[in-house]
Amino acid sequence: MGGKSENKATYFEKLKGLLEEYKSVFIVSVDNVSSQQMHEIRSALRGEAVVLMGKNTMVRRAVKGFVTDNPEYERLLPFVKGNVGFVFTNSELKEIRDKILSNKVAAPARAGAIAPDDVYVPAGNTGMEPGKTSFFQALGVPTKIARGTIEITTDLKLVEAGTKVGASEATLLNMLNISPFTYGMGISQVYDQGNTFPPSVLDIEEEQLLKAFSSAITTIAAISLAANFPTLPSVMHSVVNSYKKVLAVAIETDYSWPEIEELKDRIANPDAYAGQSAAAAAPTTEAAAPAAETKEETKDDSEAGSDDEGFGGLFD
Repeated sequence: MGGKSENKATYFEKLKGLLEEYKSVFIVSVDNVSSQQMHEIRSALRGEAVVLMGKNTMVRRAVKGFVTDNPEYERLLPFVKGNVGFVFTNSELKEIRDKILSNKVAAPARAGAIAPDDVYVPAGNTGMEPGKTSFFQALGVPTKIARGTIEITTDLKLVEAGTKVGASEATLLNMLNISPFTYGMGISQVYDQGNTFPPSVLDIEEEQLLKAFSSAITTIAAISLAANFPTLPSVMHSVVNSYKKVLAVAIETDYSWPEIEELKDRIANPDAYAGQSAAAAAPTTEAAAPAAETKEETKDDSEAGSDDEGFGGLFD
């Protein structure tokens, strides 16, 4: 008993130390992960992350004891269920996520296992003798006899994702040397500086965040302007709209100031400013004419050169 209590105390101390040292934690599922895989994953993460396993009851008891001083740890508790472990890190979350998920091992189908993906039997020659045709027929696999062996005529979905693999299905897949599943660590949740979120959040790019943020600001500004309720995003629009109204009042009245005199003059004497616009456009037209002439001369020279070349260089 003394040994067990000592082991628990050591584990609690280690878990608390890791939670204090590292700001981020991956809660990982380790179903069907072999000890060799676990060793390889630990080696790949060495120097960047620490893997810690433990019984769920012991982990929950430890975390509940830490909640008094660190209430944010309580957010970990709902995810401590099933066959899970922890990966602690201070490194870039995407990089660690990729390293955790990269270690996958192909595995044969086992009777009673839950299929993580749909399993298909491809069409083609199996190399098996015709005596086993009844086995294929029992599973509804379309076959024919070709050159003295069994041939599967069309692709067939044998097992659907999320369902248990039957004994017959497992036997057939093993007979065909098909290892349909890959096993490795999975990530169920991410804890980062007191917040928990699904791993899919790590795939959100900065551009998407900026686009969503910009859209939210636009929406807030529109609602604020419609409700005549000033907010930080709508203030600039309100100032611009107010200035437009001041300009409209000034144009319709004798009220004036230096900056608006030219605008009023343009409205009162449009013909005077129309002449200025035409004069400004004239140099552009004149500059374009020599360019056109130069282009024409170049074209003529090019055509002359082509004519000479037609005589095989006789006049060179």
